Amino acid sequence: MPSTQLVLMLIIFSLTILVMLWRPFNINESVPTTIGAATVLLLGIVPLTDVFDIFEIVSGASLTILSTIMMSIVLESIGFFKWVARNIVSKSNGSGVRLFVYTNLLCFLMTMFFNNDGSILITTPIIIHIVLILKLKPRQMFPYLISGALIATAASAPIAVSNISNLIALEIVGLTLNDYIKMMFVPSMIGILFMAYFLYKYFKKDIPKRILTIPIKWDEEKSKYAYSHPLETENHSNQYDWWMFKVCFLVVIITRACFFILTPLGIPLEWIGLTGALVLILIRKIKMGTGALDIVKKTPWHILLFAFNMYVLVYGLKNVGLNDYIVSLLTSYIEDSPFYASMIMGSALTVFSNLFNNLPAVMIGTLSLTEMGLSDHILQIAYLANVIGSDIGALLTPVGTLATLIWMFLVKKHSIKITWGDYIKVTIIIIPITLLISLLSLYLWSTLFY
Repeated sequence: MPSTQLVLMLIIFSLTILVMLWRPFNINESVPTTIGAATVLLLGIVPLTDVFDIFEIVSGASLTILSTIMMSIVLESIGFFKWVARNIVSKSNGSGVRLFVYTNLLCFLMTMFFNNDGSILITTPIIIHIVLILKLKPRQMFPYLISGALIATAASAPIAVSNISNLIALEIVGLTLNDYIKMMFVPSMIGILFMAYFLYKYFKKDIPKRILTIPIKWDEEKSKYAYSHPLETENHSNQYDWWMFKVCFLVVIITRACFFILTPLGIPLEWIGLTGALVLILIRKIKMGTGALDIVKKTPWHILLFAFNMYVLVYGLKNVGLNDYIVSLLTSYIEDSPFYASMIMGSALTVFSNLFNNLPAVMIGTLSLTEMGLSDHILQIAYLANVIGSDIGALLTPVGTLATLIWMFLVKKHSIKITWGDYIKVTIIIIPITLLISLLSLYLWSTLFY
């Protein structure tokens, strides 16, 4: 018979996740998780003595993610993303396929330079603006919107600093940021490239060959018309502060590089990220006279509370025996086999993520791995497989990640009708094969070179 604590913990966890995903009255996701975590602490399932340890684990990752969001807010305020939208359409030169490639590339780079949730918040309105202003039909809009969302979320796998769950798990297994990149960048990039290719093949018939353009003058050199588009104005270059663009983006790049250069020297990630954000805010203040009030208002500070609450809940599941069950079930299969470590843990995290979101899933999976007594090599492969399952496998349903839930909310907010059925009709074909390729790539890369 299951213990009373186990039953209580499962009820609390299930209700918390249900309300978090449902979000009645549009409540913030930190509200149900706070109630759930407080209940677990009051019942003594997680002792108060563990609270400081939990906060230490999640605070660094949360502050790192918050710093990248602050940077994106500064860039948005100076018009950088509007300039990006204009240039995406301009460089597409009337080609729907080029537009598809450029929007996906935008989503990928935004996640690499910032993070997956921030990328969705930035790129989804940009893509919506583009497809609406170009007057695309609903079936023509869909490929750009869903492909961008899937690529943006999957792009958090190659480098750990683009996803809060990756950063927290990295702290748990003790893998350095640079070692993560060495083992993970190539396999996950192979998966993402295949995903982009599969998405293009899937939507090939719906992607318009030509997008709305206006011939403005005859190009004598190329013997064809030069084209304009609805986002252009005659003097749009005068609307932007190019010095600010260059300096601010340079700060973002330097900050990103410092993550990998300075962390081996013992400098915490969050210090580097917050320093970069502060430098951007100061540059804007000096050049434009704009204070930090908009940063304070727009930064989702609740992320720190949300991550802490989720870890308390996961720790509660661990304390009532869930991790022991996972350990006893899987250890014998993966302890001596890099192949099974990759395939089993990647598949398990895919299932867990689509049942109750990837943040708790990757925490549960990673905590379980630390108790299996695995060799360092097998532990690292299994952990990276966890990440692939929680970053790529989780995309099977909108429930899998907060980023996809945010995306569904944003398209609905802009009166674009995309149902869960529309979403799953695509992902049920694309995600399993992408997941398999990514996990096989991880196994081969880690076996051949490590």
